[in-house]
Amino acid sequence: MRKRVYGKQLGRNTNSRKALFRSLIASFVEHGKVKTTLSKAKAVQPEIEKILTKAKTDSVHARRVVLARLGNDREVLDKMFSQFVSISGNRDSGYTKITKLPRRRGDNTQEALIEWVDTPVVAEEVKEETAKKSTKK
Repeated sequence: MRKRVYGKQLGRNTNSRKALFRSLIASFVEHGKVKTTLSKAKAVQPEIEKILTKAKTDSVHARRVVLARLGNDREVLDKMFSQFVSISGNRDSGYTKITKLPRRRGDNTQEALIEWVDTPVVAEEVKEETAKKSTKK
């Protein structure tokens, strides 16, 4: 019986499902895109959106909440908060998109690519742009 089980189970128990989501989110933050199956992509996209919305407000509380969701992975946390200064500008949600890819040859599973809707602005690029603007004046 299901009895209030929310979300996709993906044929895993709770702990391995959480570990799968953590690793997919960490790969997304590190590489900017993740190639996975369509069902995993649809299951992890809301989690990514919630974490990115939390990360927009750079506060101690937000850092602690995101760190807990990432399984205490400080490297991914630092990269998320330091590199992505402006996640899609004034966008409130919808930071990521899912693109369907051809089916996998081995088991005919539908694959998908999770990627940014807009390319995120990296901290170094923002500093360079402001330096160029100040030298022109």
